[in-house]
Amino acid sequence: MNDKPIVPSQGNLLQDLTLRSKLVLRLMGDKRVSLLAKILPVGALAYLLSPVDLAPGMVFPVIGALDDVAIVSMGIYFFIEMCPTEVVRQHLRDLVSNNSVVQEESQPPAPPEEEVVDGEARDL
Repeated sequence: MNDKPIVPSQGNLLQDLTLRSKLVLRLMGDKRVSLLAKILPVGALAYLLSPVDLAPGMVFPVIGALDDVAIVSMGIYFFIEMCPTEVVRQHLRDLVSNNSVVQEESQPPAPPEEEVVDGEARDL
């Protein structure tokens, strides 16, 4: 089994969150993903919105917020892992403008051809 994650980190928390959110929405609408797998993010969201809480924020202020984050992030993680790998990779390729994030092998991306534009700048 492959030890590398299907969705590699972008190095920026906001970019990672945005990418994973878009990926989850696209996978939820994909008919190739099983209904059983689609229950995970729905259940995680239901837990987040539910008044029932494992660690109430009033009793445990920091832990109360962390358990919500942990449940939602684990639900998203396991949902993506349960989806067929080729479907996830296809949606990632569609989401990411440069395919260097989703490469089958660890090869550096090919440099763009002839994108250098010569010019001069003058201060007026």
